[in-house]
Amino acid sequence: MDRSTVPVPGAVTLPARPENLPLDPAATALLVVDMQNAYASLGGYLDLAGFDIGGAAAVVEKVALLVETARRSGVTVVFFRNGWDPDYVEAGGPGSPNWWKSNALKAMRERPDLKGKLLARGTWDYALVDRLTPEPGDIVIEKPRYSAFYNTALDSVLRARGVRTLAFCGIATNVCVESTLRDGYHREYFGVLIEDATHQAGPPFLQAATVYNVESFFGWVSSTAEFCGAVGQTPPPS
Repeated sequence: MDRSTVPVPGAVTLPARPENLPLDPAATALLVVDMQNAYASLGGYLDLAGFDIGGAAAVVEKVALLVETARRSGVTVVFFRNGWDPDYVEAGGPGSPNWWKSNALKAMRERPDLKGKLLARGTWDYALVDRLTPEPGDIVIEKPRYSAFYNTALDSVLRARGVRTLAFCGIATNVCVESTLRDGYHREYFGVLIEDATHQAGPPFLQAATVYNVESFFGWVSSTAEFCGAVGQTPPPS
């Protein structure tokens, strides 16, 4: 069965791959993943660690447009901030795979002068970029691991609002974005990757691999213009 033919109350049609997707803006959340200075700004963690963040500025503008449209259209906006307490207790010690695999933690072990500066709550690195400032009515969730569903109230917050569809934008496509989308799939959420509003600091094939995985196995793929055009058709509830 083509998902686009299934009736959804209050739905608009989102042009997407592999097929168009009906979604109700009032039952949709825009998840803004880790749009922090650490990942999107010069002098942030990724930049200091030697990753190419050249494409991040364009993604910030796409995300800003998505956020503005979502607010006007009754779509729930959720911002995520990834990181840990200033002492990195939440990051786990050598007994945690996160301690071994997190590039930020590895960078701080290699450069002790960076300790306390990267992805620590209360620092500039941890903060959202200035262009993306939460407003009243938006939700901000702090997460200690790649997936925003891990050890957070995200699932409860979404279900309390009747959210069924999750639109994803942010950084990094193949890590925090994909991890959260996959977890959402297993919790019965319909996941949409906004392809041009995500950024991958690495070889282009990583972005392509996530797009392929989502389109083929875990959800749908759309664009900023298509999402804004679809949800913008429906006025927000009074």
